[in-house]
Amino acid sequence: MPNERTAGRIDKISIRPGVSVLSVLRHLNYKPWFALAEFVDNAVQSFLSSREELEALHGRAFKLQVRIDIESSRPGRISVKDNAAGIAATDFPRAFRPAAVPTDRTGLSEFGMGMKSAACWFSPRWHVRTKALGEDVERTVRFDVDRIVHDQLEELGITESTADPDHHFTEVVLEDLHHVPVKKTVTKIKEHLTDIYRVFIRDGLLELRLGDEILTYAEPGVLSAPYVREKGGKARLWRKDISFDFGDGLAVEGFAALRDPGNFARSGFALFRRGRLIQGSGDEGYRPGLIFGQPGSFRSLRLFGELHLHGFEVSHTKDGFRWDENEQPFLELLKGHLDGDELPLLRQADGYRALASRNERQAAARQAVDHAAQAMERGLPEVLPRVASEPPVETATQALEAQATLAGRELKVDFRGESWLIKIELTDDPAESQWLSVSDQAAIGGQQVIEIRVSLAHPFMVSFAQTDPDDIEALLRVAGGLALSEKLARLAGQKYTGTIRRNLNDILREALSEP
Repeated sequence: MPNERTAGRIDKISIRPGVSVLSVLRHLNYKPWFALAEFVDNAVQSFLSSREELEALHGRAFKLQVRIDIESSRPGRISVKDNAAGIAATDFPRAFRPAAVPTDRTGLSEFGMGMKSAACWFSPRWHVRTKALGEDVERTVRFDVDRIVHDQLEELGITESTADPDHHFTEVVLEDLHHVPVKKTVTKIKEHLTDIYRVFIRDGLLELRLGDEILTYAEPGVLSAPYVREKGGKARLWRKDISFDFGDGLAVEGFAALRDPGNFARSGFALFRRGRLIQGSGDEGYRPGLIFGQPGSFRSLRLFGELHLHGFEVSHTKDGFRWDENEQPFLELLKGHLDGDELPLLRQADGYRALASRNERQAAARQAVDHAAQAMERGLPEVLPRVASEPPVETATQALEAQATLAGRELKVDFRGESWLIKIELTDDPAESQWLSVSDQAAIGGQQVIEIRVSLAHPFMVSFAQTDPDDIEALLRVAGGLALSEKLARLAGQKYTGTIRRNLNDILREALSEP
């Protein structure tokens, strides 16, 4: 049991240089989950600093509990309450004075701005009610930023009342919010906070609630499969420990793995410092191009991990690392460790293919059907009558007019004793109105010549396939299938075989190109 102590009475606290600082804090570039994390950080640090005293009072099973309640109906209200050790009388002069750096900066509270900056970003009127462990006084401090600025206040009054020395808590209440979290934002807050504090939740030190819901972190599944370059090889678990040191007190440890099933939104690395996630929470995983390549790559589908960085500085809002000149060396060392021959994660991610789960395919299918149907509903009533009134056309039999080519290939195919030369081109001529152009020329030198050209400058491609090779390849394969189907229809004696392609080009441009 902690010794009971009677704290001296505190009538006022200084907030200098509060007037000049508090008035601009609402304009910080915060995200709601990082602002709320400032209050959770304070609770976690208070618990860690006083853990022995708290466990002496409550037993070794004592767990930190933090509850966040959000009222989204305007004007909005947020409360954050914890059962940590409270703010002691000796800490009051520093706790409420902006930019007053704590004496111990080795924990989660190191800049002296977290609570103040986050509270003022959220709200013009907020208060803190706290009861320190072992003291017999409960204290409340109220901030009205507009009044502080208008009246040039440099001190704030404190309300005190008698309390049980064994009680301990802090509650921060934010009112008349500048930024009111609504439904989708509340969902993202839940996802990000779960990720940010996953280590403390996983270790059983923290029970974090959003309203009545206890936030729990679900560990991703890890791929177990043979190496793609070893035919008939044994299944391996695609997870490896990461540990390296690159001098000047900078070091990294953690793990990297491949997800199963894959998930574009939840891939990427989570970067930690002192047990708290700094970068890579929610759907904002750390996915540097040097390692993950283009967005939508197979690495971006499966590669993930947790990396704990030592010796690195963070931004004062604790939403990113201050890399200075260290990010490139960090990434180069990380890439080498990821693709080591003993377990080449990157090569496996590049080559492994698997059918997504039915739930994932169903979710993607529903979204695709909804978006496509909406586009058709908007564009087709006007476009279809005009396209239908156009006269039928035949497939061109002369060579396509030359255009600047981004990429091209030629290939030969034997079909029923004839040799076909198929020319495939991707162009980006902005004057080209056709998504797909086809030429079926008479035999030249004993072989049929078929030209297939797809325009990357077409509005449809601009909207859906510009730089991702997989997207471009998928649509190019569809275009090739259409072109060759047109050729086969001509061989079967069908007339006006170019009409379907002409109609398709017009409908794509005029009705289906908007995302």
